[in-house]
Amino acid sequence: MYKILVADDHPLFRDAIANIITTSFHGASIEQTEDIGSTLEYLKCHDDLDLILLDLNMPGMSALQGLLTLRTEHPTIPVVIISAERDKQTILQTLSYGAVGFIAKSSSKAIIVEAVESIFAGNVYLPADIMRLPEPSKTNNEFVVLPEQVASLTPRELMVLKNLTQGEANKQIAFNLHISEATVKTHVSSILKKLGASNRVKVVLGCADIDFNQHL
Repeated sequence: MYKILVADDHPLFRDAIANIITTSFHGASIEQTEDIGSTLEYLKCHDDLDLILLDLNMPGMSALQGLLTLRTEHPTIPVVIISAERDKQTILQTLSYGAVGFIAKSSSKAIIVEAVESIFAGNVYLPADIMRLPEPSKTNNEFVVLPEQVASLTPRELMVLKNLTQGEANKQIAFNLHISEATVKTHVSSILKKLGASNRVKVVLGCADIDFNQHL
């Protein structure tokens, strides 16, 4: 049974998310908080959560500082941002701060369920439309994948990487490429090693400027 915290300052939205989760994940338990202060206070006595769905713009967040504080104090609890935010640089920065996914508030019930299922399966979730937004400028200390590193990948690894950077979960990549999820996981592990990335989030961030049409 999953135990999930929905942290958002809009009661109607919290109730809507709670309804989606409880009807789609049998036996799931939903808790609710309305600002970052009450969220951090709740977590002092309840650190057994399976997931936090966190609104970026609720009171007390101070931009991304609330997320950073939450991840620092409770690093073992997965956090997914659920927000109306559309700035790609901000969205990608939430991942660098430790979030394991981003769900747009405008998403359909089916997309929200798919995203949560993907997170529970151990994947990082980013919607494909977010990945198609204009690229943010990079700074010198950001992880960047070089074209020559991409050239070291096998054709199948390139296909997996392309799907990965579009925000697709292992299950969807497996379906698209007609291979098993286990095979996808093997390819992802090889990709991380060859690109020198510690996790798939860095791969998504680092490949933002890669033109896969030149490699496939």
